[in-house]
Amino acid sequence: MRHGWRALWLCVWGWSALTWAQPNDTSLYYDSGLVRVLSAEVFSSALENYRRTPGKRKSVLTIIDYSKPSNEPRLFVLDLRRAKLLAATWVSHGRNSGEERAFSFSDRPDSLQSSLGVFRTGETYLGKHGYSLRLDGLSPGKNLNARRRAIVLHGAEYASPAHIKRFGKLGRSWGCPAVPREQAARIINLIKDGSVIYAHG
Repeated sequence: MRHGWRALWLCVWGWSALTWAQPNDTSLYYDSGLVRVLSAEVFSSALENYRRTPGKRKSVLTIIDYSKPSNEPRLFVLDLRRAKLLAATWVSHGRNSGEERAFSFSDRPDSLQSSLGVFRTGETYLGKHGYSLRLDGLSPGKNLNARRRAIVLHGAEYASPAHIKRFGKLGRSWGCPAVPREQAARIINLIKDGSVIYAHG
């Protein structure tokens, strides 16, 4: 009997731990505050793709919603374990993806377009844009050439609120998701080394 109670306790403890690690999706959406800035459809798709992603090493999910205009925050960093929104900011799209809004996406080298799909974050480095983060594309037909195209997350002056105030929209990259320069280091440190990025458009 003692062994039976022990087995029951282990089952209950294991179920509780699993529930704690993966909060109810609706609660996660509302408790994190994403309900105010992101559609339920995009959130659901992002979460589903996160759970399917192999080799992830962090319970952090970054969602880029390219269906929103560039003069609105559309990059969101979510701590899934704590149901906490860690960052919400602006992000640029590629030069040939559109003007204020992104309509065209590609994985073709030299396309100067943004790519959609699932990315896993890699290592950091110092390059022409300063502190930057390499990305590995994981979605066939959408972003597998990310390394070859040097699609990285970096900071840029043209991705700032000041640029929006002057021009009404962000400037555009060569396909990289560029964020405000003053926020880049913090965002990169939150998501580097094996977290998931989901880009929707």
